[in-house]
Amino acid sequence: MATWQQFESEAHDLASLVKARFESAETHILATLRKDGSPRVSGSEVGFLGPDLSFGSMLNAVKALDLRRDGRCAIHAHPSEGGDAKVSGIAFEVTDPEEKKIYTTGEEPPGDFHAFRLDLREVVLTGVEGGELVVRLWRPGLPVKSFRRT
Repeated sequence: MATWQQFESEAHDLASLVKARFESAETHILATLRKDGSPRVSGSEVGFLGPDLSFGSMLNAVKALDLRRDGRCAIHAHPSEGGDAKVSGIAFEVTDPEEKKIYTTGEEPPGDFHAFRLDLREVVLTGVEGGELVVRLWRPGLPVKSFRRT
């Protein structure tokens, strides 16, 4: 399992840029898979709590039910200046009440909620530098790869 902490240790500079992109806005786009395999996109907030990138959901929201059935997902940071950041992986629900406290910010609505942590499989940051499109890609255990296109 690749945590955000592992990503930071393997690719510190890229992790800092991607984290800044996610922290620059409150909501982002979460893509999950419906029962029939088609995509569903929903708004979501993310947090960097404990060693993980984490996110939550209202109790029994369709995105949470999607993730309980099939944890594969991607999160696209809210578009703005500074590059286009995306993370993808497998979401795991945190159900242990003591562990769930780690992923609680205090801003959750009253009542129960779903908390998920992301097992990172891929992180991508795309931006424009000097007239070139630059794509930076990280996968667990591998060095960051950069691709440039004019």
